[in-house]
Amino acid sequence: MLNKPTFGQIKIEGKDIIELDKNQLLHLRRNRISMVFQSFGLLSHRTVLKNVEYGLEVKNFDKALRTEKALEAIEVVGLKGREEFYPYQLSGGMKQRVGLARAIANEPDILLMDEPYGALDPLIRRDMQNELLNLEDYIDKTIIFITHDMNEAFKLGDRIALMKDGEIVQLGKPQDFFNNPKNDYVKDFIADVDKTQVLQARQIMKDLPFVLTKDDSRTEARKLMEEHNLEFAYVSDDKNVYLGYVTLADTKTSLVRKLDTLIKNDIEPFYHRKFIKDLVGILAGTDFEVPIIDSRNRLKGTVCYESLIEAIS
Repeated sequence: MLNKPTFGQIKIEGKDIIELDKNQLLHLRRNRISMVFQSFGLLSHRTVLKNVEYGLEVKNFDKALRTEKALEAIEVVGLKGREEFYPYQLSGGMKQRVGLARAIANEPDILLMDEPYGALDPLIRRDMQNELLNLEDYIDKTIIFITHDMNEAFKLGDRIALMKDGEIVQLGKPQDFFNNPKNDYVKDFIADVDKTQVLQARQIMKDLPFVLTKDDSRTEARKLMEEHNLEFAYVSDDKNVYLGYVTLADTKTSLVRKLDTLIKNDIEPFYHRKFIKDLVGILAGTDFEVPIIDSRNRLKGTVCYESLIEAIS
């Protein structure tokens, strides 16, 4: 905690951290939580590498190991080659990347981001938002992002807490704010929002009842599709990377044992962070649902024409 709460509770895995003593709180902050500040918070006398290493240095990591982890984080945020630069040699966007690298180098469970892009110009801010979205596909962390920008909240948030006068007015998925606004304040908040420009495929996609693999048997695939009343099913590899789909009709007429020769890939997958405005034309031209993938081509869900229309109507 940077400030002592005046009331309420702050729970992590069911434990109220307000009740922790000084040493327990210090251990929590050093090992499980990292923070990215609006004003960068870099140490001016340290290079990029030394800034990113700082948290690991405080935790007494071996020098070789902390350098290794810092270099990995620097590469992830796109600053490879600038390890020996000092903060005064960096742009605002680069400085914020250093702050982000320093935070993720510690491998925290929770990443706190307090208006981290508020000091950046619009173009750099957009680039940093996209950088964070891509980063989320590679790190499995809880990110709490504070912003006053409504569009930024809808672009980045899986769940959004809208606050007024220190209280949470509504908490939920972005789509919940459009489908079930809690009160007039929420209605006014989203009144001028173009849903197709702020909602992403991941926010309206539905989960798949099952996903086949290329090594599955044709008989089992046909049985699953018949049980779920489906005309086709998606196929992935053992790492959930999207390969294509097979149709129920093909599983009935073919005599092959495995599915690998029955896979079709004429449905172009859609990146889960793209806005749904780009889905309208795609779904209007096909009778199938569109598979949704992340930046590593892993299958995340699906969007059909009906769910798209429901989302924007």
